[in-house]
Amino acid sequence: MATLDQTRTEAAAGSAEDARYRAVSFWHDSVPGTLDRRAPLPGDVQADVAIVGAGFTGLWTAHYLMEADPGLRVVIVESDIAGYGASGRNGGWCYGGLPGSRHRLVDRYGRDAVMRYERACFDTIDEVGAVLEREGIDAHYLKGGWSTLAMTQVGLMHAQAAVAGHHAFGHSEADYRLLSAEETRARTDVPGALGTVFCPHAARIHPARLARGLADAVERRGVGIYEGTRASAIEQGRVVTDRGTVHADIVIRATEGFTPELQGHKRALMPFASCMVATEPLPQAAWDEIGWDGREVLSDGRRLFIYAQRTADDRIALGGRGHPYIFGSRLETDFHDLPVHQRLKGVIDKLFPAARDYRITHTWGGVLGIPRDFNASVGLDRRTGIGWAGGYVGDGVAVTNLAGRTLADLVTERDSDLVSLPWVNHRSRAWEPEPLRWIAANGSLQLLRIAERAEETGTRTTFSGRIVDWLSGH
Repeated sequence: MATLDQTRTEAAAGSAEDARYRAVSFWHDSVPGTLDRRAPLPGDVQADVAIVGAGFTGLWTAHYLMEADPGLRVVIVESDIAGYGASGRNGGWCYGGLPGSRHRLVDRYGRDAVMRYERACFDTIDEVGAVLEREGIDAHYLKGGWSTLAMTQVGLMHAQAAVAGHHAFGHSEADYRLLSAEETRARTDVPGALGTVFCPHAARIHPARLARGLADAVERRGVGIYEGTRASAIEQGRVVTDRGTVHADIVIRATEGFTPELQGHKRALMPFASCMVATEPLPQAAWDEIGWDGREVLSDGRRLFIYAQRTADDRIALGGRGHPYIFGSRLETDFHDLPVHQRLKGVIDKLFPAARDYRITHTWGGVLGIPRDFNASVGLDRRTGIGWAGGYVGDGVAVTNLAGRTLADLVTERDSDLVSLPWVNHRSRAWEPEPLRWIAANGSLQLLRIAERAEETGTRTTFSGRIVDWLSGH
């Protein structure tokens, strides 16, 4: 495995553009090969399927479309480079969690439909691993499961209730298990941990390696990827860009947190930032103290959600929420050295004291998309030929693969089990106009902070915590 310094040496003779994209995140900095842009759209072109966005959703959709029908003319337009957005910047949690509110989906679609959906999410982890092996993509995939630590009495109460709820719904100990404090320390020695919810349906990945590898794979199959091409409008039969128009029978929106930049989509999804830090590689002595030998992806169940992985080169890469929403759904352009990064360094110091004296080498962030009802969706309007997938609320690393398979089946009119899952053609209503959107987003953020502080020493869920749970459907 190439080290970060080796990757930088290989890229040293590259362009200023390559260097600019490597500065986006640790993942981009450590991906092999050039990050120079592919050629832009050469003017007006004709295709069978046009996809807007070369992130995971767009790339997986293209992959499965070409598997289903190698003769299709598939074109992807991307404003920057493949994997530039959240797909290349996330925590590398390829996990089978449901991208939505279980009880809201059950109320609308019924328990059996939602259980099929959850099992499909679980099965997706192995599907991702199988594709990576077939395509020869080294994305540092390691299926070690995911752990959510309980660090407070309230956290332990929530963990116990979560496992009981999963079992009551129909899952078994093989899917969700509550580990004792002793079992938790045997896996990862986090001071003060009272227990863990463990689920085996998750893998650690290097997200930029996955995105870049997928882009190369679909390009080899004949997909046209046009980078540096900004789409301004998605319409029936065409995508309008600053480089020309793509005419196609089917048009797929795969833009996630960037969706509000499209004409007529300002209130479709709320763009919300999630930020990350990465340490320098830790020596074996530190890992002897920390443990984490199973390399499962890790969270600690706090209100301001955090997520972490032990990387293939033995860093701690940890991210979390806390950066405020920007009025008007404007997108953050500089995610380096923000106040939230200092908070995340403090989380590392608290959870992993053995890492306290090691440097943070990278700080970054990205934008996820939140639908009004917090439920992701995928669909195709056969009347207009316009399809979409998104609204993953930060849980898209694995489920984008499920979305890509589902869109491919919808486009090719394959009557598979996937096209009847309850998120297919689900519609979320639009977000409220400003300033209500700003008040709701940042007000909820404040409620989370208040609840987190109170629940650190309390013994029950706070009133502010219950409000946030109700708003998000949990």
